[in-house]
Amino acid sequence: MGRLEEKTISAKRIFSGKVVSLELQEVELPNGKNANREIIKHPGAVAIIAITDENKIVMVEQFRKALDKIIVEIPAGKLEKGEEPAVCARRELEEETGYECSQLELLVSFYTSPGFADEIVHVYIAKGLVKKENAAALDEDEFVNLEELTLEEALQYVKSQKIYDAKTMFAVQYLQLQEALAGK
Repeated sequence: MGRLEEKTISAKRIFSGKVVSLELQEVELPNGKNANREIIKHPGAVAIIAITDENKIVMVEQFRKALDKIIVEIPAGKLEKGEEPAVCARRELEEETGYECSQLELLVSFYTSPGFADEIVHVYIAKGLVKKENAAALDEDEFVNLEELTLEEALQYVKSQKIYDAKTMFAVQYLQLQEALAGK
């Protein structure tokens, strides 16, 4: 097996924004030649598969400017500097849906686009949901509609491309697999 690592020769930050930054890195390839890599730096995020006592999946409908369309997603949000993912998951669940949960379990963490970004998403499952009377408010630039879907409805949303992002498709397929394994 050959060497696969790329050695960083230099890195220059060419953009720093509220959510991401962009670095231009010069690297030495395994064959000794040099190449440039454009790397998006992201602080990481959480996503929450929130299940009600009625076995509905709590989702949020929102406009995504990068797509110029409205899609339906599981609640999610960016980690604050130094924030533990479980703390962030509880905060985002409350801010986006008004729910708090008594059970929160980490299912998996995955990189979203490792070819050009270091963003990692920690996916939690939340149960024992209770609607809070004085829930934390959404960020001032965030607008969402709450939806609670059955698994069958969520599968239809995937087919119709109302659900169109990887983390939410993962959540729907995870729940579908759990149902199949339970013999339902």
